[in-house]
Amino acid sequence: MSRVDIGNWKREAVTGCAHFAGRLKDGVHGSSAPLVAGLVVLLFLGACSSPGPREYDNACDIRYDHPDWIDELARTERKWGVPPNVILATMYQESRFDADARTPRRYVFFGMVPWGRQSSAYGYAQVLDGTWDWYRSETGSWFARRDNFGHAVDFMGWYMDKTTQKAGVSKSDAYNQYLAYHQGHQGYLEGRYRNIEWLKDVARSVDARSSRYERQLLQCA
Repeated sequence: MSRVDIGNWKREAVTGCAHFAGRLKDGVHGSSAPLVAGLVVLLFLGACSSPGPREYDNACDIRYDHPDWIDELARTERKWGVPPNVILATMYQESRFDADARTPRRYVFFGMVPWGRQSSAYGYAQVLDGTWDWYRSETGSWFARRDNFGHAVDFMGWYMDKTTQKAGVSKSDAYNQYLAYHQGHQGYLEGRYRNIEWLKDVARSVDARSSRYERQLLQCA
């Protein structure tokens, strides 16, 4: 099935859901159990909603499925000079493009009772509360939200621009940009990552994905 066929199928599926939902509403109108009928409609509409985040391995799929994301990435590149492939690869690693991503829960009492999260990191870019407040204060983006893709990529562009200013890391160097993103600017400057082999492996994975995304975006542009 071609990409165009897939797009048509998606549109037809959504249209079909909406049409059937309308008929369902008409069918339950006047029912003696309006609450039950309403719940049936809501459950059906939930089943027809768009699927959750996918694990994108091809930047062309991202471009096709989310053209608005590409527009936001282009805007961020113009503003902060960070290439889209570096931001996409970092975001993939951090959240798998999940707007509501959070760190795992902590458990107490022999692992039986949930007690908060491992950190306050949240959203597409997995930003900590304090770092997000720093970004909003410095940029004046007081109404920015971590679960908004455009706001998240603007934050990442801003943060990676800071990395370049503070540590001299090239904005196209996904490997070192990721290490600084994960460890924080001070942690990166102090080289805290040097003896953390798993983190360096992750950074190499981010770098490889960034290079792959760059090639793919050139092919599907």
